[in-house]
Amino acid sequence: MREYEADVIVVGGGPAGLAAASSCREAGLKVLLVEREEVLGGILPQCIHTGFGILETSEDYTGPEFAEMLERRARNLGVEILLNSYVTQLIYADGKGVLLEAISPRGVENMRARSLIFSTGCRERNAFEIGITGDRPAGVMTAGTAQALMDLHGLLPGREVVVVGSGDVGLIMSRRFALEGAKVKAVVEISRYPGGLTRNVVQCLEDFGIPLLLSHAVVEVRGRKRVESVIVSEVDERQAPIRGTEAEIKCDMVVVAAGLIPDVGLLEKAGAKIDPSTGGPVVNEFLETSLHGVFACGNALVVNDLVDHAVEQGRLCARSAKSFVEGALERPDVWKMALPGENVKFVVPQIFSGRRETTFYARVKSPVRDCALSFKEIAKEIGIRAAMPAEMVRVKIEGTHLSSLGGTLTFEVRRWQKGK
Repeated sequence: MREYEADVIVVGGGPAGLAAASSCREAGLKVLLVEREEVLGGILPQCIHTGFGILETSEDYTGPEFAEMLERRARNLGVEILLNSYVTQLIYADGKGVLLEAISPRGVENMRARSLIFSTGCRERNAFEIGITGDRPAGVMTAGTAQALMDLHGLLPGREVVVVGSGDVGLIMSRRFALEGAKVKAVVEISRYPGGLTRNVVQCLEDFGIPLLLSHAVVEVRGRKRVESVIVSEVDERQAPIRGTEAEIKCDMVVVAAGLIPDVGLLEKAGAKIDPSTGGPVVNEFLETSLHGVFACGNALVVNDLVDHAVEQGRLCARSAKSFVEGALERPDVWKMALPGENVKFVVPQIFSGRRETTFYARVKSPVRDCALSFKEIAKEIGIRAAMPAEMVRVKIEGTHLSSLGGTLTFEVRRWQKGK
């Protein structure tokens, strides 16, 4: 059995993993990047639209362009890369080192390192996970699968399409089908408001005349060999179908774009604490999981709205891994907690020391305009023009504020009060 040894192993070669690996090399660490696909870049190579790298480079790249830039940087720095290699087990992470088992084109291999950066991305929810019943014909697929067929293989998988979910992926795929001449019959969203960015609602739906059915759900798929139609129903405040509101929409394809889940099964099996609000691991300000020396970034940590945030997290993981390898990562005896309060779904990192400036990421539960991000424990408010569930709220808080806290910091988003 072949063995690899490195200072840091990065699992996952998407934008976060590439950024982490490059930053580790720049810090003088020996790093091994393990990627299960035959190409690097994660989801980027099949995202042919622009909108990538704006914060990172002040340039507007397509997904393939941004992936190429990140890969070129990693290879030029001398990052050792293993493609077509799948990590099957995190055997141990005892604070002194980690041991992974992986399957590569050469067979089963062991990989040892002082530290591990986990950047495996996320997976899509499927039709069964969101409660769609009925027949099981051809023509039901996730948005990622449809995108790969169109943008990587040049295939149009349907001509009359219903999209389930109005997150950014669903919106962008609706436009993609329209641009190829397909008829998008409807985008069906179970919530009372769109799940994606406002600009994508306008540019992907309104500009193409695609109907958006809010407070609706696809409850049944009908068809023999191929999808023939779907049954759509209005839903109540609890998102339960309202009897008597059913309608049939003729179509030959159903695209499921109903959300993403961090792909952290390996971490969970190894004993890492998982936050049910994010689906990703509980981390501290260094993005270190409950397994000492194991860090998480990108969509494996939390589903990000911008690739640039994933890249930022990858770089932070690299700095943290360097400190860990050098024995300079300072942890307190007792951690302080970041808690979601009014209209806040989650906060990452979930714990922090309070000794240094910390970047927090949060999402709201429902849209609100002319609002403030409020921290009652430190009597601080930050004005926000609008907070939307699709957009990450990112805020840096100085260590001087955090050090004066007791045990918790509560994140609340509420309407801005006049006179504040």
